[in-house]
Amino acid sequence: MRRFAGSVAVVSVFVVLAGSLVGCSSEEKKAVPKMPKRICRDVFASSDVSSILPPGERVNISDHPFALTEDYRSVSCLVYIDGNTKFMADVSLGDFEGVDWSSFDKANPKPIDVGEKGIFWGTGASAYFTCEPSKGPNSPGKYMDLYVSSDDAPDESKLPTVLPKLLRQFVEFVRRELKCGAGGGS
Repeated sequence: MRRFAGSVAVVSVFVVLAGSLVGCSSEEKKAVPKMPKRICRDVFASSDVSSILPPGERVNISDHPFALTEDYRSVSCLVYIDGNTKFMADVSLGDFEGVDWSSFDKANPKPIDVGEKGIFWGTGASAYFTCEPSKGPNSPGKYMDLYVSSDDAPDESKLPTVLPKLLRQFVEFVRRELKCGAGGGS
């Protein structure tokens, strides 16, 4: 009988250990799906963007060619996790100086040092800069309005640091691609 009781104890310990291992694997933490080293026309390091993305099974990046013209006045890059947009970078070309950010007023935006004017609000950041000033009524200028946002960031405390950094990189990319002058903001 003693031998049998010892065997039951060994089996019980094995069952408890096996159950613990099964519990660990079912609660295994999901990660952000693997992305290319650089995304969005090589503007961003995927490691910077993935730091504000939620975990998931699959990633899809919608990255349109960077071409701003009179016909194509906006270009976006979207990062989808499991079919839902979780990061967006957008630039729009305007013919007039200034931008209307009044739609962000309810989000209580804070000024940031990006472009000629920049703001951050919880899950997004925008910047504005002049690429080419207007030379008269028949010669509209080039005014750039840039925007980056994140949805469902696992650690929202990173957003006030990461989003302005990404926006700054985006401004530098657009200035370089469009050959904007030195007055085009930082």
